[in-house]
Parts: sequence; structure tokens; C-alpha cells
Amino acid sequence: MRTIDLNSDLGEGYGAWTMGDDDAMLGIVSSANIACGFHAGDPLTIRATVDGAAARGVAVGAHVSYPDRVGFGRRPMDVTPAELTADVIYQIGALQGIAKAAGTRVTYVKPHGALYNTIANDARQADAVIAAIREIDPSLVLMGLAGTRILDRAADAGLATVAEAFGDRAYTPDGQLVSRREKGAVLHDADAVAARMLRLATEGVIEAIDGSVLRLQADSICVHGDSAGAVEMARRIREELVSGGVTIAPFAGTA
Repeated sequence: MRTIDLNSDLGEGYGAWTMGDDDAMLGIVSSANIACGFHAGDPLTIRATVDGAAARGVAVGAHVSYPDRVGFGRRPMDVTPAELTADVIYQIGALQGIAKAAGTRVTYVKPHGALYNTIANDARQADAVIAAIREIDPSLVLMGLAGTRILDRAADAGLATVAEAFGDRAYTPDGQLVSRREKGAVLHDADAVAARMLRLATEGVIEAIDGSVLRLQADSICVHGDSAGAVEMARRIREELVSGGVTIAPFAGTA
């Protein structure tokens, strides 16, 4: 029987501003990528999200980012390797402290937004992120885009990795995510996405934006928590996977 992880980006509210329905999502997903304050999230929001994950047995991951609140971490930044390594260590350490207080632990790292996309193929920034994880806790798993070089670089450096696919995003024929600036980059039909993810989980293929079929091996599926209709989409994906004989479980431990 095929087993796959279902994750979402959570803890992204800030002060009086809420983003997504973290509580509902935590009842659906098996792993939570929790903001660490650089692109979103404040200490109280982050703590509440970690508490919710711990109560439900959901794995906690550090959703590290460039320091870019205004741009929600979705703007590329040309930072030095030393600066990026320090930034990532800082964010992981902050979440580790909150997780310890909540009686759980951080088990993996998933870079966010522009950082995630940049390190998929940029060796300089990829190595800076890898160095940060190795320095603070080499047992942490690095989550990256399925089929990209970051996963090989991390594995060569001795880190465990997990390949991720996106339920709510369109793909180019070469396996990259279609830019959010392009029409059709974000998918909204929950039923269509659910069927698409079942095919990915059971057959290892996904349809690219041009209609071609792309072979993609992924161990985790993401639904962005800030997308419109995110909870319903995640729920439909979970229902479709389970009804198709796929087990939903975190790839990393929760304690």
C-alpha cells in the first residue's frame, strides 16, 4: 500500500491579521510547515500553531524564509552564504524552542517561497541552507521540490531528504512550478486537484500545464494554507487518496 505525507504552510498570521484556517488544516494534514517569523508569523501565532500540531500528532517543520515580511517571502534576495546560513539557523532555533515548550519537536525544514524556488537549482544558496541544517541539527530532514538538484546536494552532504509535489500549483513540462505571475499557475478546482494527486501518488505522474505528462516521484503533497478554498482542497485530496488505498502519514516523527 502506498503511503504519502500531506502538508500545509501554517502559522502565517500576524497580530490582528489571520491567514488561512490553521485549526481546520491541522485536522487534515500529517505535517505542518510552520512560519518562523521572517516571512510571516508572530510568537503567539506560531506557539498556537505548534500547540495545535502537537495535540493532533502532526509533524512540525520549520518553514524558513528570506527576511521579507512585506513581500511574504516571495521575492528573491541576493544574500551572502554566511548571512543566509545564519538566518536559517536563527529561524530553526526559534521554532525548536517553541516546539520544546509545546512538548513536541521540529523534525524537518522546508524553505518558503522565493528561497524554496531559488535553492532548487542555485548551488550557492542551496549549500548555505544545507550548512545551516547540518550545523544546528543534522538529523533534520530537508524538504525540497521533487526532481530538483537541491535534494541530491543535500543527500551528498549527509542530510535525509523528502521530495515534495504541490496539489494547488501547475507544473512546467520540465518539472518546475509555473510562476505565480503566469495565468493558470494556481489551481482551484478541488475535485480535479484531488484526482490529480491520486494519480501522482499511485502512478507517479502529473500533467504539466501544456498537457504533457510528467513523471514525478514525490513523498509529500503540499496545499498552501493561504490559498482560497485551501481547507476544502486539502480535505478532498485526503478523501481521494484514502479512498484510493493510499495511507496518509508524516514522513518524519512527531516526538
